[in-house]
Amino acid sequence: MSAREEVLGRIRTALGETRAPVPDVVRDYRSGHPTTGPALLDLLVDRVEDYRATVLRCSPAEIGATVAAALDQALGTGWAAGDVVVAPGLAQGWRPAGCDVDDDRPAVQLADRAASVTAVAVAIAETGTLVLDGSPACGRRALSLLPDCLVCVVTADQVVGSVPEGLARLDPLRPLTMVSGPSATSDIELQRVEGVHGPRTLMVVLVQPPRVGG
Repeated sequence: MSAREEVLGRIRTALGETRAPVPDVVRDYRSGHPTTGPALLDLLVDRVEDYRATVLRCSPAEIGATVAAALDQALGTGWAAGDVVVAPGLAQGWRPAGCDVDDDRPAVQLADRAASVTAVAVAIAETGTLVLDGSPACGRRALSLLPDCLVCVVTADQVVGSVPEGLARLDPLRPLTMVSGPSATSDIELQRVEGVHGPRTLMVVLVQPPRVGG
């Protein structure tokens, strides 16, 4: 008998045969946020920027150029292609020209890179959270934690309103990494320090659908 079974057995004995049936769990989670459209994207941008991250919006045709602009803003215009490493499954058109593709190199080599570029599995507007799931487009967890700057590409169809909605889209067996702004912590004097446990800079490229009718 395992420890868990022993504990549950003692609880059942203490409750006896008169214990009440276990009620169903109510799943009517609080709502009140936009569920789709521009208002939902605006909410995501507001929450992400509140965490001191930067959001650059673009159309599907502008993703590659906007990723490059995000790197220019974060690293300065003098960055070299070798400074950037991207997730192995990142779309070819989203990659900066000449950048490195992560090939499971030792983690210490990732730490030497100035920035990484990944996709996301889902983005939660209500909390401003980006979720990476270890898929080829998102890359392994170390890729999003070790370089000092992380650039994430988020498409409009990946944005949901609430945490329950986001979790419903995710595979719980995958290695999930939830990113809410740049890595930051505060010391005993409440002095904010960024870049302690992950990237110091978070850049989000938000891909919006083109407007119908111009």
